[in-house]
Amino acid sequence: MGCPTGAHGLNHFPENFVVVKKNDTVTLTCSSTQLTGDVTWKLENDEIEVDDDFQLDGQNLKVSGVGTPSLGNYSCWSGEAMLSSTHLLLEAEAEEELDSFFHCWAKSYDCNFSCVWNNSRYTAVRLGLGHDSIEGEKSYDWVSSNNQLPNGGFQFELSHSLSPYAEESTMLKLTVEAMVYPLILRRTKRFYLRDIGNPQIVKCQEVGEELNVTINPPSSWSTPHSFFRLEHQIQYKLKDDGKVENSSSLLIPKGISKLRVRCRDSVVLSTWSQWTPWKNVTH
Repeated sequence: MGCPTGAHGLNHFPENFVVVKKNDTVTLTCSSTQLTGDVTWKLENDEIEVDDDFQLDGQNLKVSGVGTPSLGNYSCWSGEAMLSSTHLLLEAEAEEELDSFFHCWAKSYDCNFSCVWNNSRYTAVRLGLGHDSIEGEKSYDWVSSNNQLPNGGFQFELSHSLSPYAEESTMLKLTVEAMVYPLILRRTKRFYLRDIGNPQIVKCQEVGEELNVTINPPSSWSTPHSFFRLEHQIQYKLKDDGKVENSSSLLIPKGISKLRVRCRDSVVLSTWSQWTPWKNVTH
């Protein structure tokens, strides 16, 4: 029996599929309310002969030592009538960390967030949203993307039910499935929805014996910024003795060599953002 060819390049997830690891053994179920008598099984369009790799277990089919030749679309038949079908897929191993080609962001006070998948190898990607506090979660409302990017990736728009004005106590959990038939990649990403991006240091302006630091919010922060306020913290290094100090004011001493900043939501006191890179100060 040759390698399966019927679904290469599939750009959507099959209705029924089973995912296994290489060399695993799996039993495929012939699902039908009309099940009576003997059945035959087919892989793609070829009828399966019972041998060491394929064995009948009642009306079900046991597939041993799963490898590339045994992947594809299986169907069980009663005479000329197909009773059910399912795709046997192989779990892919990620060559890179998920964060290197998949990231999400959200406006701070909004019920939607966005995700982008930038690995063009895969022809279909979908996301399942849950909360990290839910144990034993086995099914999701899957969200697929019809918005394919010029680089072959996908962009997703998802909604959530978290209150934008309450402190986040649990992380969101995204289950990611990506397919390049007959391989499927499954990964999980956990994050707080209001993880704040880095602010930007715009300029330092002399005001008497002090410096006034102008800081722009992260690009993902909600507008107007005068209403959705952020709390800032500035860390600076003194020129004279190299001492590092912190300030919650935008006015800091003039005699510094470099500074960096971070921010957080002043309403719900979220976790601090990451520090910006150190910025040298010349004046």
